[in-house]
Amino acid sequence: MKVPFFTFRDFPAGLQQQVENALVTELRKNQLILGPSVTSFEQEFSRFLGGGEVVGVGNGYDALVLCLRALGIGPGHEVVVPANGYIATINAVQQVGAKPVFAEPDGQSYNLTAASVLPVLTAHTKAILPIHLYGQSCELEGLLSLCQKHGLYLVEDFAQAQGALYKGKPVGTFGKINATSFYPTKNLGAVGDGGAVVTHDIDLASWVRQYHNYGQSKRYEYAQAGINSRLDSLQAAVLSVKLAALNTLNAERKRLAAIYHRSLSEVGDILLPVTSSPDTDHIYHLYVIRTHQRNALQQFLREKGIQTLIHYPVPPHLQAAYEQLGYRPGDFPLTEELAANSLSLPLFPGMTEPEQMYVVEQIQQFFR
Repeated sequence: MKVPFFTFRDFPAGLQQQVENALVTELRKNQLILGPSVTSFEQEFSRFLGGGEVVGVGNGYDALVLCLRALGIGPGHEVVVPANGYIATINAVQQVGAKPVFAEPDGQSYNLTAASVLPVLTAHTKAILPIHLYGQSCELEGLLSLCQKHGLYLVEDFAQAQGALYKGKPVGTFGKINATSFYPTKNLGAVGDGGAVVTHDIDLASWVRQYHNYGQSKRYEYAQAGINSRLDSLQAAVLSVKLAALNTLNAERKRLAAIYHRSLSEVGDILLPVTSSPDTDHIYHLYVIRTHQRNALQQFLREKGIQTLIHYPVPPHLQAAYEQLGYRPGDFPLTEELAANSLSLPLFPGMTEPEQMYVVEQIQQFFR
């Protein structure tokens, strides 16, 4: 049997046809850039998040850059980021001319916490940029308190956690301004690139709306020299269809994660993911286990036709791209340990029981 890590087979009955119909309908409208479908999706996503302004943009990286630029973050400023995050978040900080400062994650959730961030704050810190990693919401209350005490901005990267809650409220709504991605593998994924900026600050939203469209104030008139980063209408139409099913798709992810929990709880040398507190939520964008035999297990599963991935094999502070920051091996022991022993198992809506049981059985066989 072959089990993919990700497949577009994640649509429940009827959703695939709805997506195809939406694409055909959008093509016939003949308004593919900043059309009414983009506005409709922005409004729908705002309602899903419980209010606020949503601005669709070209991708999740641009969303991060736009958030930082909107806050006036640039040269001379520092932004605290997770040492174990994806490089897009770090690149965005460098793109605006600021300095990314790494902080170790919490050992259970793998997310930033107030305790992990506090030691790296300096007089130059301007913002904290947590990632809701793997689909689990951060402990936001502590981070918000830290921001309030030190006069900092909180900017959430919730690309891996669309639909996750913290204390019953959707993530992506706590920060001053927040970013998400609609890359196809995300829980709310398009059929190409896409992203969004989310904020309750109308002035920040207005700035982003102008800046992401060349700085245009009205047709062919430009108030500033902006960029081109627009969510296209085809992607917006697909996202509207998938947004309506997002809670159902996330519930399916949780159901599959619970099966892994039960089936692998007594397998030796495996550390399973946990939800860190009653206040946090986990929607399992990724199901990440840890084992000291990671490489051997991955090879064994590959030979059995099971695709797994590593998120992420080289920590950002050890990447050649960030040599100028001066970090060295050993600076972030937990992050380096996660890079050495984490393995993401296949988990996607539409995964069949035989597929999942095959993955479980092969893992059990390996450790026997």
